[in-house]
Amino acid sequence: MGIIRQLSASVINQIAAGEVVERPASVVKELLENAIDAGATRVDVAVERGGKDLIRIADNGKGMAADDLHLAFTPHATSKLVEAEDLHKVRTLGFRGEALAAIAEVSRVRCQTRQADSEVGSELSIEAGVAGPVRACGCPIGTVIEVRNLFQNTPVRRTYLKSDSTEAGHVIEMFTRIALAHPTVHLTFRSGGKVLHDLPGVTGIKERIGVFFGRELAESLLWIESQYDQTHLWGYVAHPSQSRSSNKTQFLFLGGRYVRDRSLGHALSEAFRGLLMVGRSPTSTR
Repeated sequence: MGIIRQLSASVINQIAAGEVVERPASVVKELLENAIDAGATRVDVAVERGGKDLIRIADNGKGMAADDLHLAFTPHATSKLVEAEDLHKVRTLGFRGEALAAIAEVSRVRCQTRQADSEVGSELSIEAGVAGPVRACGCPIGTVIEVRNLFQNTPVRRTYLKSDSTEAGHVIEMFTRIALAHPTVHLTFRSGGKVLHDLPGVTGIKERIGVFFGRELAESLLWIESQYDQTHLWGYVAHPSQSRSSNKTQFLFLGGRYVRDRSLGHALSEAFRGLLMVGRSPTSTR
């Protein structure tokens, strides 16, 4: 008798969850990027216990049709890709076709959504990968997704999460990166019932740098810009007097996405060679 068997959809989604959903901040990243891709001009983020008990993302984007709700939480389903060639001209923040399915497999999810041309919205609830029927509901234009009891059916994964304050810190770090990359979007962040950030949309990132890292740093920023062929580089670097002991205040973005790249970080350090003391790192947002 053979020993190779095909895994069930539930097991496949739980494996995917281990790759996509490392901690609450991973969920916030996926849902927040989806909201921005949906054309939202305002997104409200709320978490309880660092996102362990609740993650709520509400946006005023284009929403989804009722027929799309079940499909949106199906593995390898996305509105952001059609064919393989689309991978070479990505214009969105993400296109993981298994992300929503993986999140729904390890939590309780409720999604309410409504499009501008619909008089009523649609609601779908999913618990540990088991979806209920799509129901009509009253809701504003856009989408609201609530993720409760993350890793409820995978308790070993939940025990690996850190303290509430540590997980909340990771969520804030993720929120900060996206807020800097998309300054025109009005973003709010609430943790434990308290509003920690209310950031109206602005035309540039300098104001948001001041919110997160202080007015003194923001006022010392120097504008840089360069273009070579189809590559356009722009952003801010801080005066050498604003150097830090680590590179945590270096934010590099590519196509609106935060990236970590050793070669880019090295290039930045080389540009400041001779201007900083040993052990100090430059500050930049590009």
